[in-house]
Amino acid sequence: MIRIADNGPGMTEEVLNKMFDPFFTTKPVGSGTGLGLSISHQIVVEKHRGQIRCVSAPGQGTELIVEIPV
Repeated sequence: MIRIADNGPGMTEEVLNKMFDPFFTTKPVGSGTGLGLSISHQIVVEKHRGQIRCVSAPGQGTELIVEIPV
């Protein structure tokens, strides 16, 4: 298991629900493709049969959890 956490501004429920969707980004137009987390999700879940999830709330930071079976 890999856990990565920060103490940033956190994310809303709306962003959490879309964060792994292809082309979804919170960045301004022209500043991101919105593919990074979508591709990461595909690799972890489809190729390695693992899980990737995110725990976050506005004002409480964010934690990404990646689990890949051995």
